[in-house]
Amino acid sequence: MCRNITTLRGLEPPATPDEIHAAATQYVRKVTGVTKTTDTTRNASDTAVAAITAATAQALADLPDRRNPPSTVPPLRRDDVAARVAARQAAREEHERLHEQGVPHDH
Repeated sequence: MCRNITTLRGLEPPATPDEIHAAATQYVRKVTGVTKTTDTTRNASDTAVAAITAATAQALADLPDRRNPPSTVPPLRRDDVAARVAARQAAREEHERLHEQGVPHDH
């Protein structure tokens, strides 16, 4: 199994939609070899991630409870990863703000 995909079944609290989506994204990236989507690959990638997210959520809902919790913590529950995600989101929002204001900036 891909090292970057953590076990979501049996987490307390249960896996969030964001954690399920992140795992689906990692899976699609791994099996397709597409690490960054382009205009050419975006539709196929988004469709695959949506389908795998839905299938994963359904599987987690249908499976019985685990006897033992998973041995690893999903990345989105780690403080260092959460901080990186928040920083990327803030940078994205700032970039969008610069575009909206027409301010010259680097890409």
